[in-house]
Amino acid sequence: MKIIRYGGWIFLSNEIHNLDNNKCGKWMYFFDNKKFIAQMCKKAIEHNAITECKFSDKDEGVACFYLNYDDIDAHKRILNFMIENNLIKKTKAGKYYNMSFKLNSQTRNMEYGSNYSSDIKLSNFIDLESGKWII
Repeated sequence: MKIIRYGGWIFLSNEIHNLDNNKCGKWMYFFDNKKFIAQMCKKAIEHNAITECKFSDKDEGVACFYLNYDDIDAHKRILNFMIENNLIKKTKAGKYYNMSFKLNSQTRNMEYGSNYSSDIKLSNFIDLESGKWII
């Protein structure tokens, strides 16, 4: 596993580089425990749930799990990993939040908050109430 510290981020990757700059995006997890997310990112790479990820080099921040938007199997692997490791938040009623996949091009275009929308959401893959796969 390759680990690089750069610009306030810690990048982890395996030796397979299959990401296309025109298709690449990420599922994100906002954390408040750097030690925990460092372990989760390492585990995601080691268990082949994802080939590349990064997380903020701060006590609080965001972790990004990268894949190509059109790789359905990769979506399933990382989402399954996130569900199994409680990396997808739930409402008080126990329903999964309908988080969005974000393209790197949207980040480069400074699309945040109300300026950001995604066609790829968790609800495209699982039933948010039961957590069961729909695809």
